[in-house]
Amino acid sequence: MNSVRCPARITARSKPHRPRAVQRVLFDSAYYGLSRAKKVSTQMSALLEKFQENGLPKVSQVTGSPVAKTMAGIDQLLLILPARIPAPLWRKIPQGSKVQVLMRRQVAGAQPSVRTRLTNKRQTALIVGKIDTSLEAFEILSLARKLVSAATSEKAGTLGIWVLGFDDADQKRLIADFLAAALAAAFVMPAYKSKATPSRIRSLRLIGLTNRLDLDRTLAEAEGNNLARFLTALPANKLDAFSYTGLIKEMAGKEGWQYKRYGVKELEKLGAGAFLAVAQGNDNDSAAIVRLRYRPGDQAMTPALSLVGKGIIFDTGGTNLKPFASMLDMHIDMGGSAVALGTLLAATRLKLDTPIDCWLAITENRTGPKAYKSQDVVTALNGKTIQTIHTDAEGRMALADALTLASQANPDVIIDYATLTGACMNAVTSRYSGVFTNRPNLHPVLRKSGRDSGERVWPFPIGKEFREELKSETADLKQCSPNGGGDHILAASFLEEFVDEKIAWIHIDLSACTRKGGLAHVPTDITGFGVRFSVNLIIDKDVVHSASSK
Repeated sequence: MNSVRCPARITARSKPHRPRAVQRVLFDSAYYGLSRAKKVSTQMSALLEKFQENGLPKVSQVTGSPVAKTMAGIDQLLLILPARIPAPLWRKIPQGSKVQVLMRRQVAGAQPSVRTRLTNKRQTALIVGKIDTSLEAFEILSLARKLVSAATSEKAGTLGIWVLGFDDADQKRLIADFLAAALAAAFVMPAYKSKATPSRIRSLRLIGLTNRLDLDRTLAEAEGNNLARFLTALPANKLDAFSYTGLIKEMAGKEGWQYKRYGVKELEKLGAGAFLAVAQGNDNDSAAIVRLRYRPGDQAMTPALSLVGKGIIFDTGGTNLKPFASMLDMHIDMGGSAVALGTLLAATRLKLDTPIDCWLAITENRTGPKAYKSQDVVTALNGKTIQTIHTDAEGRMALADALTLASQANPDVIIDYATLTGACMNAVTSRYSGVFTNRPNLHPVLRKSGRDSGERVWPFPIGKEFREELKSETADLKQCSPNGGGDHILAASFLEEFVDEKIAWIHIDLSACTRKGGLAHVPTDITGFGVRFSVNLIIDKDVVHSASSK
């Protein structure tokens, strides 16, 4: 992720570009056989096992009015009530008279509204919250995070969730949101301490249901989000490029994805000079672009959707070195690839009918005698030449060739994810992420997906007028502007040059990848932002058909 911008002077430096016909043969001849799960390294296997051990807690459902036996099996009960509680409802609330008295003592608007204990043998902790159903998804999810945190301040046990006093539609929606918050809180983030971090929740019990609920989507989104957070949190010496591609390969075998790794030598043959410019500072050939293919039917199907992720394992800034404060957390700069992978996992769990490709551009951005420099000229995979201006604008270089590869597979829609610019965070803060598209008519759809999923986005313009600032005297275009203003818009306008104009393309600049104290339903600083948004966009907004038909 770059936060500083660019100097300017010129020396030409480029690798010979392969003819397009040679590229096509190399691309088409790549092997896409089903990969087999095997241990390519002890470290990689241990990482995957650690994620799987931290899997989702058991979730059970109980229909009808809860009885004493149900309450006796719950350590903490989270009771969600309407903002205005009708008088008859108090008779259904455990120790309703006591709760009513305690609620009157609270300051108006306090959450939780009540903390007390039931008088059963287990001394079940009772945490009561009140919800106005007119609130938007983000507000409800944020409140759910707060109430789940209050309910899980004790030793881990069985957390009960009871949504009482709402109609069936609202009950279903609120249960899904509170369950999402509980699943996010239950996940144990990676840590390397001598004493293991315990889970805050052992199991979940949904009680007082009118009917049993289909929880598949909530569970799939939670698992995808957990994977994205897990990978993003790993230290760069634990998740280096070798172990990352190895972990992905093992996951592919377990999930039935087709796996292909384009290593440095193969990328050189293809002419992927933009990606390789970033990778050339590495002290080994660990850099790679990985392609995964999820196919619900015919394995040879053309992808309807391609997910593309920036996977910069650690970003020093390169030759234009970052200052300490900006470099400290740059192990998270592969967060875009983690969100793409988490979205693919969620789609797999939901058994979507959509054939999906996933392209992950994995490398470090290092400094050293071989690292690329300002004013180098490199040739990207699509034949366009790039004048490099600032080596900390490496994300757009790595993504450029990955987007070209994704375009060559001819999907209907491409969505890419990247922790790309500091400018986007300055524009929308870490509460939102920025979205950009070559189909401006999608702006309302993207905003609505953000509102509905609770992962909010804000659209920005891109196009020819902005590429005026990327005109170069020595190459087809500059990597970025030396002036730096509006770099999030310029970065997206640069990336558009590497997407086939016939393909609908959405770029997400993940300014909400991290936020102190969490965001929406997620309690950790690393948010996994993008998985819920993408699932909503794919399923509820049917983006593959709506984007490709316009």
